[in-house]
Amino acid sequence: MNTFSDTCLVGRTYLVTGASSGIGLAAAQLLSACGARVILSGRDVSKLEYALTTLDARASHISEAHALVDADDTADWIKTLSQTYGSLNGIFHSAGSELIRPVRLTKQEQLNEVFSTSVFASFGVARAAGQKGVLVDGASVVFMSSVAGSTGQSGMTAYSAAKASVDGMVRSLACELAPRRVRANSIAAGAVKTAMHERLAKNSGEAAMQSYESTHLLGFGEPSDIANAVVFLLSDASVWVTGTTMFVDGGYVVR
Repeated sequence: MNTFSDTCLVGRTYLVTGASSGIGLAAAQLLSACGARVILSGRDVSKLEYALTTLDARASHISEAHALVDADDTADWIKTLSQTYGSLNGIFHSAGSELIRPVRLTKQEQLNEVFSTSVFASFGVARAAGQKGVLVDGASVVFMSSVAGSTGQSGMTAYSAAKASVDGMVRSLACELAPRRVRANSIAAGAVKTAMHERLAKNSGEAAMQSYESTHLLGFGEPSDIANAVVFLLSDASVWVTGTTMFVDGGYVVR
């Protein structure tokens, strides 16, 4: 069931990265259900093509496969998208990778991988947002973050550092984009039932997952829970919200 009006985003175009599955796909589906045209991005062409078939058919949605791992390439790619499809009303950067590994075993290779999508690509999105013509005035940029950016947990040192970087970037980015009324925010999610969550569950065992779920006052979340927050932050409902990290975590940080 769509909480938002099915016409509230008609005539608007949004870019969603990491849109082939999980939170990115759920956000793309909800944006399209609200009438928006969506540019879906991800690495897997076949998954993106399938994702297109799940969107509301009122708008002509677009699939653009691209690996976002570098700030310069990401900024240039988004600039090209805006020249091809027109200035964007918003961007949701959902693409990312997880890393659960003790700090004593974390090598530069693993750091490069987790920082490439979460930090470097996010900075590329930010840089593109500041360039003329990429976004319309009054647009909104939303970055996927995590409660790991502000809470501690064993094995999450590198991942936590990457997400904390995103949250810090958002605060200064909001200052730079404010003259054009462009907003920048991040969403700090708790444990959401995605493919990454399933991998964690498989490796952790039932007892450990039950204990983990108990740390979320409202239990584990669904991708739709995050998608609702994304649409709020991308829509006119949040025109006075910028430079903030919205916690959507089932009560995890107050446990």
